[in-house]
Amino acid sequence: MIHAVWENPFDVSVFHAINQFAGHNALLDGVMVFFASYAPETYALLFVIAWFTLPKGEVSKRDVLVRAALAGVLALVINVLVAHLWFRPRPFVTLPAHSFTQLIAHPADASFPSDHAAGSFGFAAGVWSGGPRWVQWIFTLVAVLVMFARVFVGVHWPTDVLGGLVIGIFSGLLSRSFRPITRPITRIGMRIFRQTKKRSANL
Repeated sequence: MIHAVWENPFDVSVFHAINQFAGHNALLDGVMVFFASYAPETYALLFVIAWFTLPKGEVSKRDVLVRAALAGVLALVINVLVAHLWFRPRPFVTLPAHSFTQLIAHPADASFPSDHAAGSFGFAAGVWSGGPRWVQWIFTLVAVLVMFARVFVGVHWPTDVLGGLVIGIFSGLLSRSFRPITRPITRIGMRIFRQTKKRSANL
């Protein structure tokens, strides 16, 4: 594993430009902490909402959702591999004390690339090819908020989240080739949903 201390002027200046607003407004802090902390739960909820709001027989768009979920997982796998090859300390490890504001507790593990940014953009990019337009917009907006929030709360450098963005988009684009795998999974999911709905109606 390569251990790197990479405090380039871009990262330091942009980090402080964003993080300087932390700790001054309770509402803004709360929103940023939420998106920085609960990205997986947010996307799980959005997945369920999107799945159940689609027309009953819509297979292709539900299949896009399944591929997007796999893209998010793939992005995290790639992140783990990168982090094991090249370790970069987090801002709160290398920056002078009292020069920044950290809003959430976090272990001092590898900073690059950002898991939250990679997983979020994996999900978002996964729905860009065939997902409902409103799903594309919401998934992408949440991904951008997550990316910004991870820097805002003081746990990532800007290039950490940019690296996660690249990995996530790569995974999302690659997920287009997952159709032979995901289509049977999607049909099984739809079948289970229909059977559950019938049983509920008969109670």
